[in-house]
Amino acid sequence: MTFSLKRINAIFQKDFKDFSRNMAVSVVIIIPPILAAIYGRMGVDSIESHYMIINIAFSMVAAFVQCCLIAEEKEKNTLRGLMLSPASTGEILAGKSLLSFILTIGVILFSIVLAEYHPQNIGVVSIAIILSTFFYIGLGTLLGLFSKSVMEASVIVLPVIIVFSLGSFITALANQYPILKVANYLPNIQLIELAKEVEAGASLVDVITNLGVIMGWVVVIVILTIITYRKRMVD
Repeated sequence: MTFSLKRINAIFQKDFKDFSRNMAVSVVIIIPPILAAIYGRMGVDSIESHYMIINIAFSMVAAFVQCCLIAEEKEKNTLRGLMLSPASTGEILAGKSLLSFILTIGVILFSIVLAEYHPQNIGVVSIAIILSTFFYIGLGTLLGLFSKSVMEASVIVLPVIIVFSLGSFITALANQYPILKVANYLPNIQLIELAKEVEAGASLVDVITNLGVIMGWVVVIVILTIITYRKRMVD
C-alpha cells in the first residue's frame, strides 16, 4: 500500500472542522500567546520564563489538542471506521497529527515573537522544538487512545500539563529529594538546558546529548503509540 497524501489531507480537513467547532478545545491555543504578551510587556527575559511558555504550548496545544481529537473520534465511534478503512496506520496517525503539529509550531512562533525571545542559534533551537513537538503529539495520541470521551481526555491530560509545563520547579527540589533527579532527563528540562547552552554560544555538536535524549523520548512514545493503536484495531 502506497503512502497517500490525499488520505492524510482528508483526515486533516476533518480534524480542522472538528477542532474549529469545539470551542472548549480550540480556546487553549490562545493561552500561551497571552502569557507571552504579558511577559514581554513586563520585560521578563530569562530562559526559564521563555521556555515555560514554550512548554505550556507543547502540553496545552500539542498534547491536549491531540488527545482531545483522538478521544473525540473514539467518542463518536469514527476512529474504528478509520482503522478499518484502506488508510494505513502511518497515514492515519500522520493525518491525525498534522493539525496539532501546525497549531503547535504556529502558537510557539507567535509566542516567541510576543515574548521578544531571540535565540542565539535559531537553527539548533528549531531542531529541538520540532523534535519536542513530535514527542508531545505522540504523548497526546497515546493518552487519547486510552480515553473514552473528550471529557475524560481533558482529565487524563492534566498531569501532563502540570509536569511538563512546570517541570523545572521539580528539579529545584532535587537536592532535597534525590529521587527527583530523574526529572533532569524529561524532554522539557532537556530543552531548557539546551537553550541555556545555546545562549552561552554552544553549537549543534555541543548540544547533541540533549537532542539525543529528546529523540530517545520521541522514539519511545512513537513505539508505544503504534503498539497501543494496533491493539485497539483488534480490540
